[in-house]
Amino acid sequence: MKIYGISGLGADKRVFEFLTLDYEFIPINWITPHKNEPIKEYSKRISTVINTHNDFCLIGVSFGGLIATEIHQLLNPKATILVSSIHTKNELRPMYRWFGKTKLIQLIPSFLFDPPRFIANYVFGAKNTKLLNDILDDTDVTFAKWAVTELINWKHTTPSEYVLKINGTNDKLIPPKGNTKMELIENGEHFMIVDRADEISNLINDHIQYAIKTNFR
Repeated sequence: MKIYGISGLGADKRVFEFLTLDYEFIPINWITPHKNEPIKEYSKRISTVINTHNDFCLIGVSFGGLIATEIHQLLNPKATILVSSIHTKNELRPMYRWFGKTKLIQLIPSFLFDPPRFIANYVFGAKNTKLLNDILDDTDVTFAKWAVTELINWKHTTPSEYVLKINGTNDKLIPPKGNTKMELIENGEHFMIVDRADEISNLINDHIQYAIKTNFR
């Protein structure tokens, strides 16, 4: 069994370094989106690195959870696990969806998608602020603008019984919401994939073991 991981907006495989998983883990690197590329087409392109000849699982973190959901519909993963993320557009904050309808995001210069570090540290609730800051320093702001645009305009509405969400009760960016099967990390914040890695690792391992034993896919 292989687990393919898709990191958050602008992030990379460093967010997975603190996980302890029982199966082979393969991070998927971001690729550059084409101009005005829809998230479905982007997800199809990025999914070509996945070997579908053997059983596999997906992990998507934050914005990576949207990509994982899109790939979930295209391929046939044994299980899909979303961390600090959403599975349908209805699980997104209404304010975000409203902003998406206004189309005002197109007027925002790309450089503004590089937030001041003290604000980012607060919003993400990061304890490992050095890692978060390093990731933000390496973020492509053009990619970040594309990703936020796709996030607030996402159209997916149909949940899958084969998807598990792991959300933090104190997540300021994406609070727990919706009817998707969900495990809660008490006092977990948006950066908990790093700060609460042990607990999240246990939940991921248990869910994949359950998927294998029950053969529910």
